[in-house]
Amino acid sequence: MTISNAVTWFEIGAERPDEAQRFYGDLFGWTFTEAGAGGVSYRTTEGGAGQGIGGAIRGTGEGGPRYATFFVEVPDVAETIRRAEAAGGKVHVPAKTNAAGLTFAHLLDPAGNHIGVFSPPPAA
Repeated sequence: MTISNAVTWFEIGAERPDEAQRFYGDLFGWTFTEAGAGGVSYRTTEGGAGQGIGGAIRGTGEGGPRYATFFVEVPDVAETIRRAEAAGGKVHVPAKTNAAGLTFAHLLDPAGNHIGVFSPPPAA
């Protein structure tokens, strides 16, 4: 599998995920599927009826952060972090690997804008 460093995912952090789901559903016609675990809401959508990139609303809880960010699929998260820091960026959330094998990190560009990077799980 070749990874092209394309923007392939977005995520919206919301204290009130029900409200965010209604807003984006009403505004754009998006539908969502709950995919969270451990009491954390994570509602995925194909966004744009399969013509755009997929994304999700992440429930952040009362007083939690509100954000919208895009994720770039990269071949190697650790190498991308190294290159981001060399270019003046900072690590916002260190690299983590979830139970499915997807590795991700959140970065800040030199202006402080929040972006995400991820590598899919290894092919079985």
